[in-house]
Amino acid sequence: MEPVVVELYHIRMQRKDAIGIIRLDRPERFNALDVAMARDLRKAALQLARDPAIRCVILAGTDRAFCSGADLKYVREREHPEDFSYLQPEARPVEGGYGRSFKEILEYLHSTISEIRRAPKPFIAAVKGVAAAGGLGLAMACDLVFASDRAAFEWAYSKTSLTGAESTTFLLPRLIGLRRAMEMVFLNPRLNAQQALEWGLINGIFPFETFDQEVEAIAHRLARGPTRAWAITKALINEALGIDRLDSHMAKELRCLVEIAETPDFAEGLAAFFEKREPHFRGA
Repeated sequence: MEPVVVELYHIRMQRKDAIGIIRLDRPERFNALDVAMARDLRKAALQLARDPAIRCVILAGTDRAFCSGADLKYVREREHPEDFSYLQPEARPVEGGYGRSFKEILEYLHSTISEIRRAPKPFIAAVKGVAAAGGLGLAMACDLVFASDRAAFEWAYSKTSLTGAESTTFLLPRLIGLRRAMEMVFLNPRLNAQQALEWGLINGIFPFETFDQEVEAIAHRLARGPTRAWAITKALINEALGIDRLDSHMAKELRCLVEIAETPDFAEGLAAFFEKREPHFRGA
């Protein structure tokens, strides 16, 4: 049977036998998410997570990038509030501001992450290129993470004076420990695949040339396994890790990021990002 492919807004959703594949497909923007793309990512994740015929899901990007988080170009250039009236009750106009733009994107992303963690099936992050900021959070939320030998992982939020979101401040200390989590936040190292493996961020590395086939082979292997037992075990591990607090924590991450996105430091960080220069932060 030929794989079924559904094209959404920069999201390709595919069914191959009992596995589902969600591919972020906006390579010219390093798979950064604007609000429409974040909305369709959530739609695809919900469909595959809740489809009983799908027994394992792969979340993937493109060759150069897994995901770089929220689209800063979109955040900077959003000038037409009426474009977002469908998000508001009774089509009320949306106030301007960087915080509002982030809120619209992150509400969809946080819902997607919550669905991944609670899905009664394995989710695999297939990181072939760069995973940064919200892309790092999406990858870390999955049950297994595999990287190509060209992949890289970066905190990146601090480059523009943003606080961590997309589950990063919840999951990173649980995955790599307090000291290394703080190192990622304060020093922002760009980890290659081998370093990410040594730190405990990922499960394994495959050659770039055969990466997609290697990850799909693992997904098919999982789909043939005792998925009902694994679903129960995943729920137990979630409980042990305090995942029941994830939603309230992400709500706090969202509030903090929206607040910091309204500050002069973020405006400076955003300007420096697009002007390709070092930012001059004042702690304000």
